[in-house]
Amino acid sequence: MTNSTAPRADVVLPCLDEAAALPWVLERIPAGWRAIVVDNGSTDGSAALARSLGATVVHEPRRGFGAACHAGLLAADADFVCFCDCDASLDPGLLAGFVRGVAEGDADLVLGRRRPEGRGAWPVHARLGNAALSRMVRRRTGAALHDLGPLRAARREPLLALGLTDRRSGYPLQMVVRAADAGWRIEERDVPYRPRTGRSKVTGTWRGTWHAVRDMRAVLRQPPPAATSAGDRAGAAL
Repeated sequence: MTNSTAPRADVVLPCLDEAAALPWVLERIPAGWRAIVVDNGSTDGSAALARSLGATVVHEPRRGFGAACHAGLLAADADFVCFCDCDASLDPGLLAGFVRGVAEGDADLVLGRRRPEGRGAWPVHARLGNAALSRMVRRRTGAALHDLGPLRAARREPLLALGLTDRRSGYPLQMVVRAADAGWRIEERDVPYRPRTGRSKVTGTWRGTWHAVRDMRAVLRQPPPAATSAGDRAGAAL
């Protein structure tokens, strides 16, 4: 595990058959932090491996990226919660800087803007879909965002107060949209994006990308929830 001077955080790692990537990912969790691996129906021994490597394992039987992410958020108890893919495409060690930014009041939500490194790191169809959705988000929220990447950090209680309901691929986008509606300060930071370990279940195929874009467009059509208010924004700054 990497050293960190940032406040303690829990890192939510949604997992579906990621046994090949887990050792690399878990050894890069900042020291003193807790890795919460949310097993979403793996058949390759991911859950047992994660537990043997010191991670907390949560089982979420409902299939869906959002279902896994939210199960991890509910299992977290640290003041700060981070999210990271479990496929070794992103380095969770970078989250220490994200958490410091939130803790020091620079932002309420910090997102990693993916910068591909290596051939095949980010398929063209996935990149185009992400760019189109990012433009929609900018129009919808006014936030100057260029990526909806999965590497992110925020305070746990304000995240829960957003009342996230999507349990599919729209979960990361709903988090951003509701945070923007609540007046959160959202910051992007460049992060290296490497070719994933193992087979992609979503953006590695045209079909997977289409389903993700469909789910996210549905989120963008939702009106701001009546309960979202400046009070949520104030809570993020505590």
